[in-house]
Amino acid sequence: MTQHLADALPTPTGTQPGWWREAVIYQVYPRSFADSNGDGMGDLEGIRTRLPYLKELGVDAVWLSPFYASPQADAGYDVADYRAIDPMFGTLHDADAVIREAHALDLRIIVDLVPNHCSDQHEWFKQALREGPGTPLRERFHFRPGRGAAGELPPNDWESIFGGPAWTRVADGEWYLHLFAPEQPDFNWEHPAVQDEFRSILRFWLDLGADGFRIDVAHGLVKAPGLPDLGRDEQLKLLGNQVLPFFDQDGVHEIYRSWRTVLEEYAGDRIGVAEAWTPSADRTALYLRPDELHQAFNFQYLNTGWDAAALRATIDESLDAMRPVGAPTTWVLSNHDVVRHVTRYGGGAQGLARARAAALLMLALPGSAYVYQGEELGLPEVVDLPAEARQDPAFTRGSGQDGLRDGCRVPIPWSGEEAPYGFGSGGSWLPQPAEWAGLSVAAQSGDPQSTLELYRAALRIRRERAELGAGDAVEWLEAPAGVLAFRRGEFVCTVNTGSAAVRTPAPGTVLLASGPLADPDLLPADTAVWWQG
Repeated sequence: MTQHLADALPTPTGTQPGWWREAVIYQVYPRSFADSNGDGMGDLEGIRTRLPYLKELGVDAVWLSPFYASPQADAGYDVADYRAIDPMFGTLHDADAVIREAHALDLRIIVDLVPNHCSDQHEWFKQALREGPGTPLRERFHFRPGRGAAGELPPNDWESIFGGPAWTRVADGEWYLHLFAPEQPDFNWEHPAVQDEFRSILRFWLDLGADGFRIDVAHGLVKAPGLPDLGRDEQLKLLGNQVLPFFDQDGVHEIYRSWRTVLEEYAGDRIGVAEAWTPSADRTALYLRPDELHQAFNFQYLNTGWDAAALRATIDESLDAMRPVGAPTTWVLSNHDVVRHVTRYGGGAQGLARARAAALLMLALPGSAYVYQGEELGLPEVVDLPAEARQDPAFTRGSGQDGLRDGCRVPIPWSGEEAPYGFGSGGSWLPQPAEWAGLSVAAQSGDPQSTLELYRAALRIRRERAELGAGDAVEWLEAPAGVLAFRRGEFVCTVNTGSAAVRTPAPGTVLLASGPLADPDLLPADTAVWWQG
């Protein structure tokens, strides 16, 4: 059995086996975290030098978005070589250094894995194009003849997530499937060579010391037999609302059972985390049965609005769905694919107040929490990026998403009064707003009213109190309309999602509040409070 430094890392919080059950996991988007060589693009060495910041922040693990060799048609989610590092991010030696430095700080590393599709520059796909129709390499992808008298129409009516048809025709007349950009051909997971290759890729990174994998498009690997038409347009509106012939097919579960076997060959609680957009929490739970993966992102929670009744219903539904499979619920507010929650919650002072309160709510719930880089700084979405700066294929292909993902990927500010605010010495690949000088790590450090210090305090308290994160239930308390109140042991959390202050008796002594609290019996609007009950 493979041994590594990760085997000796302690369980960071609580008493239940499995570090991941209660972990706070920080997502690093490598392009936008820290630039060590002044080329305007973040890199692995930049990440390594900033790991002490993450340790001080109080997180337990770091999830790294893709850094593989890639033409960067979709910011690295188009992988040309799963065992190589793209030169813009460094070398395999740099990846090894990040993992080792993280382990020295008692931080774990989760690597992003992209198994649904690769790059059109992947050697398999390039060879498949060269060999032509009916050859073995084409069977590792979804090549099909077209419809119509001369094969001029796509094989079915599936639409790309990035806009347009999900099929592209090649010079010999066949079409290949790509649920995302044309530069991202989908693998055919019915082919044994694809399954063998990814088990080998898992072992490669586990041998290097990775503590787990975030699995991109985990719900998309298996397609319905025969690739049937969906029978309607505007298919994007169906995502996450119903089972589709290209998403959330039951066949994916056999794949993850085989992956779980690989993970359990290694000591140190190596984990799999599913990015699975499913119609319900119950469908998500199927990915987390004891012989499959360990966690899945809770997109139902991310998509719930700032409303007490809706939040309570989603929390209950999430906890109820995970309990039968023995998996922890996860909580997430932002990531690299969605508008930052400061902006989703209304922007400006109101959006920031709600985001701060939402952070305390999330970190008080049982299970594991995910923090997207920069949310601890209260960063808003950058909504005014010039068209020439945008790189999101959802923007360039006209999917109707308006390139929203670029706005949450702007490099974060570290220090200084002018861009690039300590990100690096050579500017930044996306322009940073002038007002971000006041949101930098340096500007907020030591300011007890800052969002950064709020996160640091919340994570410290969460680590010190065994009841936070542990278990799989909350005890709801009576509360006025628009207010959430629940108990976890001697701890109580109250959240006012309404537009006016609410008078409600203080349930104990204040531990932490997301905003000013002049009267403990008067809970301000858009405010969360942690109490010692």
